[in-house]
Amino acid sequence: MPRHLSPHLLLAATLAAGPGSAAAAAPQAAPDAGTLLKTLRRGHPRLLVLDPDVARARGRGGNDPVARKYRDGLRRDAEKILGEPPVRYVLKGPRLLDQSRLCLRRVYTLAGLYRLDGDKKWAERAVKELSAAAAFPDWNPSHFLDTAEMTHAFAVGYDWLYPALSPEERALVKTAIVEKGLLRGKEAYEGTKPWKWWTGASHNWNQVCNGGLTLGALAVADEEPQLAAFIVASALKSLPKAMASFAPDGGWDEGPGYWAYTLDYTVPLIAGLETALGSDFGLAAAPGFDRTGAFRMHFVGPTRRPFNYADGGDGVTGGTPVMYWLGRRFRQPQLYAEGGGGALGLFWYEKADQSAPKPPLDVVFRGIDVAFLRSAWDDPDALFVGFKGGDNKANHSHLDLGTFVFDALGERWAADLGGDDYNLPGYFGKQRWTYYRLRTEGQNSPLLDAKNQATDGKAPLVAFLSKPGEGFAVADLTGGYREQATRVWRGVALVDGRRSLLVQDEWDAAAPAGPVEYRWQMHTRAQVQADGAQATLTIGSKTVTARVLSPAGATFAAERAAAPEPQNQNRGVTRLVVRLPGKATTGRVAVLLTPQRGAAGGGEPAAAAAVVRPLDEWRREAGPLPETGGAVAGKK
Repeated sequence: MPRHLSPHLLLAATLAAGPGSAAAAAPQAAPDAGTLLKTLRRGHPRLLVLDPDVARARGRGGNDPVARKYRDGLRRDAEKILGEPPVRYVLKGPRLLDQSRLCLRRVYTLAGLYRLDGDKKWAERAVKELSAAAAFPDWNPSHFLDTAEMTHAFAVGYDWLYPALSPEERALVKTAIVEKGLLRGKEAYEGTKPWKWWTGASHNWNQVCNGGLTLGALAVADEEPQLAAFIVASALKSLPKAMASFAPDGGWDEGPGYWAYTLDYTVPLIAGLETALGSDFGLAAAPGFDRTGAFRMHFVGPTRRPFNYADGGDGVTGGTPVMYWLGRRFRQPQLYAEGGGGALGLFWYEKADQSAPKPPLDVVFRGIDVAFLRSAWDDPDALFVGFKGGDNKANHSHLDLGTFVFDALGERWAADLGGDDYNLPGYFGKQRWTYYRLRTEGQNSPLLDAKNQATDGKAPLVAFLSKPGEGFAVADLTGGYREQATRVWRGVALVDGRRSLLVQDEWDAAAPAGPVEYRWQMHTRAQVQADGAQATLTIGSKTVTARVLSPAGATFAAERAAAPEPQNQNRGVTRLVVRLPGKATTGRVAVLLTPQRGAAGGGEPAAAAAVVRPLDEWRREAGPLPETGGAVAGKK
């Protein structure tokens, strides 16, 4: 569902300096459909992974422990699939997406393993999967992600399994690609169906839908040249609208969850164009795209949980195959450390470079107004803070300007609850801002007069500083509270030699509104014991102490983070709040969170030093913000 559109970005020419250059080339017009397929690689396979890539993976499978782990994992997954029934035409709410994704995952696994060892049992089971989905009445184009992901699955199946398919099976799969995928996409590009809207979107729908259709077109381009050329040319005209959203420094305003989803289609799209046509037509030269791998590096904390703002989950995350591709393409070997398995992971795998320099501890992404601070990269007990200003109009956003997450001692102490069930009534409509997990009260954001932030509010970062022993960022949140205040700022800082987190807020109430009720709040899955201006948070034997440094008279309270059914009940979640003695027209609240290393919940807590000073002093000390952030992880 579109929320906003980025300006149209003309396609950039392929980088003159080669695929590792970070500089954007001069823009060029999209290629003409009549000449687009002149460089088409003949025969199959031609998508994403060519035969030399398979031979390379096969050759090192017994020598490299990571490659062996990927291969063994692929085999385990494939063996499990052999005993499972094929996909079924079952809608969940308005979506067939679960079945499309299941088909896609299975086809990659089975077809990848067939290419690796040549055992026809993998191909035969993949054909059963494809035959079942080909028999569906449609691929649910009204929710076009479903169609796009299924087309992606069929493209890989047709291309990777081509030598194992009988003429009848080839015809079955190709016909499904054309009739259930490409022709429905043609209707979208021509604007003749309601699902056309995604062609002008600037968020994940654009890359996912264009990506699936493009791979489908390339898979059958020699047999359906006119339709394939139209699809690819149309996608290349549409894609720059979304690729522009990576500018200027690689961040993604839909959050890490949708960054992963977007890249799972953007990278195969570009890779497929390169392997099939020999060019990506400048897509990888989009400003900021060369820095987006660094965004992935920074948004994962030492707990292996992401800073999951927007509709993202906070579960432990593994690596992703796209990091191998990004690291190789942009000569950023640090990215290999965040690579992951599966078929593409096995074929794209690059050994992690332990000698590559570490990324900076602190980084700011100017395009999305998000900052990350940490105390170390190699310490699993390190402190980590993800902090956002941002834009409440961003696709999948929550009303969460100023929210943060906090890791320390191998645990997440300040948690983002993530999204709720997409099938709740009006979740993407009029009821969206009535649900706890999406409202401001469900965030780690300031709450003024118990009201939501403005749905069109923006919060730019106004200060950022990284130096030995300290890092901080400040956001101007006023745009989210303009009905209640004339100024609302929040600063987060790792202080005391990066051993504590300081969260400091300042506000001035709007004259017509008068004094406001201010509430500092943080959601946590820790056990909480509040005692006046101090609180103790405990997870197992680990402890964090919280202290209100300012103002005098403010106290902590522990509250339930309950929501009415059928919303998620947030079991095990406590809302730690700071309440002031009364309403105020101006104020400053400073809270210090200190992990107790070695305290184990007993004995004397570790002391922490922090000086409370005005946030404007932070800004003056920091000086001007960098024009772009998203520090690249050690480009060579």
